Amino acid sequence: MFNLHDSEKLFIPFITAGDPLPDISVELAKSLQNAGASALEIGVPYTDPLADGPVIQRASKRALENGMNIVKAIELGGKMKKNGVHIPIILFTYYNPVLQLEKEHFFALLRENDIDGLLVPDLPLEESALLQKACKKENIAYISLVAPTSENRLKIITEQAGGFVYCVSSLGVTGVRREFDPSVYSFIRKVKEFSSVPVAVGFGISSRRQVEEMNEISDGVVVGSALVKKVEELETKLVNPGTRADALLEFEDYAKTFGRLYSVK
Repeated sequence: MFNLHDSEKLFIPFITAGDPLPDISVELAKSLQNAGASALEIGVPYTDPLADGPVIQRASKRALENGMNIVKAIELGGKMKKNGVHIPIILFTYYNPVLQLEKEHFFALLRENDIDGLLVPDLPLEESALLQKACKKENIAYISLVAPTSENRLKIITEQAGGFVYCVSSLGVTGVRREFDPSVYSFIRKVKEFSSVPVAVGFGISSRRQVEEMNEISDGVVVGSALVKKVEELETKLVNPGTRADALLEFEDYAKTFGRLYSVK
């Protein structure tokens, strides 16, 4: 059961499946769990990633060149679970790869590989009913992305949210940001007001200071580009068996920068 209601602030990291190699993704997942991750998003690499900035686009390119696809990404999630990862795993995928699979086959794969949540960033609310219904039947949390919008629409999105609400801190693509627009703070408070599930903030979280700021007004953070960039920096050491262990420890220490810092008051 996907349940992130606990006494800690959420730390939800994102990595791209198969970057730099599938087996290393499993080790990265274990490092993130050791660093205090509440759940883990694994991104399915895609050729036309509308929501992704250059860092994750490069990671997707590397993973695709290594033969990664949606089926292998789901199976990679299952391998993580079989190798000691016990936190919830969320599949982050664009809608087109889902459409390329039969719905029954897609959900059978999710079930067989113990995937806990699904996030489809380019699927509009108005077109998500069938997928949400199937997720509910399979006891898979359908994670909703929410950006600044009208109160009525915000109420609908938060009412339908499962697992947690992914609150977008900045319009545009993912990527490291130094500062956030002041309006984002009132927006997050409004989402919290409407949501019955935890509210986590993502898109641009890249420092401990930003984590502290967002934890004051939300239930936690999603960290993607900063971690994927660290994987990119460590790629040479990660793919070398002789230096891999040290690189994984360095990655884990870096991930702790974003770890759960405060208790919910």
